Amino acid sequence: METIEVSGKRASDRHEFPTTKRKALTLHNPNRRFAMKKNELTLSCGSMPKLIDAALPESKSIENRLLIMKALAGVPFAASNPGECDDTAVLRRALTCDCRDCRIDIGAAGTAMRFLTAYFAAKPDARITLDGSPRMRRRPIRILVDALRSCGADIDYEAEEGFPPLHITGKTLRSKLPLDVQGDISSQYISALMMIAPCMEIGLAIRLSGAVVSTPYIEMTAALMRKFGARLDINSNEIRVDGTGYKPAAIDSEKDWSAASYWYELKSLLPESEIRLHGLRADSVQGDKRIEEIFRLFGVDTVFDNDGATLKTGNFPRVKSFTLDLTKQPDLAQTIAVAACLNGIPYRLTGLSTLKIKETDRIEALKSQLLKLGFIVESDADCSLSWDGKRISPENMPEIETFDDHRMAMAFAPAALRFPKIKICNPEVVAKSYPSFWQELSKAGFKMEEEWKQL
Repeated sequence: METIEVSGKRASDRHEFPTTKRKALTLHNPNRRFAMKKNELTLSCGSMPKLIDAALPESKSIENRLLIMKALAGVPFAASNPGECDDTAVLRRALTCDCRDCRIDIGAAGTAMRFLTAYFAAKPDARITLDGSPRMRRRPIRILVDALRSCGADIDYEAEEGFPPLHITGKTLRSKLPLDVQGDISSQYISALMMIAPCMEIGLAIRLSGAVVSTPYIEMTAALMRKFGARLDINSNEIRVDGTGYKPAAIDSEKDWSAASYWYELKSLLPESEIRLHGLRADSVQGDKRIEEIFRLFGVDTVFDNDGATLKTGNFPRVKSFTLDLTKQPDLAQTIAVAACLNGIPYRLTGLSTLKIKETDRIEALKSQLLKLGFIVESDADCSLSWDGKRISPENMPEIETFDDHRMAMAFAPAALRFPKIKICNPEVVAKSYPSFWQELSKAGFKMEEEWKQL
């Protein structure tokens, strides 16, 4: 069997950090250099400009869905796109490789694992093995596999039941009965099933049980499917998709609202500055656009024009404390939790159940790393996160562990405004969703020193 490492090098290897010469890194290799050396980026801030102009990446949520739909619709696309985030680059290369008797290593790209499992299961004559990083091998996928098997999919586990790697033999799928799927799981399972449904013999009906999390992502998937000619209805907790296939379409992506969240956090700490974010759309289909509304709690106002948005200090007061349900936008949790602590605003965040199965257990990661900054953050059995204002003395020059999680690195970066010489470990993880993040921070006035330490 041929092995195809679609991950290759991180996108960050193509973008040098602003201050030092980059070391060569092999990204998704389990025996990577991090086993011997740790890369750290020390951040500090000088005088910040009154106007910060920041470039955002394309929305990987939209782009990843577009790639799957283009492949299903027979729309050709390039095998690579320079500057693309890691997750999307991995998916793109997997979709353009020969899918006969090959092993595809998708590294830490959870979206790719879920979308490709469904895609290859529904692709006649595909014979592939999907594998990933050690963390990926601990991320559950049984719910999706069971749903696909009920439609006739030929999928076997290579090692532990319920977890990658997966052996997949593609075929035309069919389901006469509605699929019963838990609504409180990752929405990517549901989106994966939705996207292959038009190519199934008679389409697919999905019944969602219990509370449905991350519904904006399901709605995003539906909106994009309709642009490719798919026929579907979403009614309460049931999704029905006709088996009428896709039609080729040329659709542009959008700039990423989740990436914009880190600039909202930065703005909340810089009342005298304005931040210009090009390409943000007021009519976006992204659920994370809610960050605009949320950061009004921090005194940040958003002014849109034809070219994007400008973040300004609003003529309204900040709140003294707040409670938010992030069931529909769990990816914003890290940004909000860190920003609120840095601004001294007590909070309670709920609806975070999916955070425990992300790149890391984000709830525990947040608690441990915020404690280094002196913030005593607590969680409970229902996966909420709260801070009541309790503090201890922070560490001297704290080192923030990122746990292979891009959002940890970016959420903690603005803390340099409050903690000069803060260190971000393994900063290259931002390549997963925002390859140019450090370059953009450098343009905004942050000073950076990269260092390799022997472990």
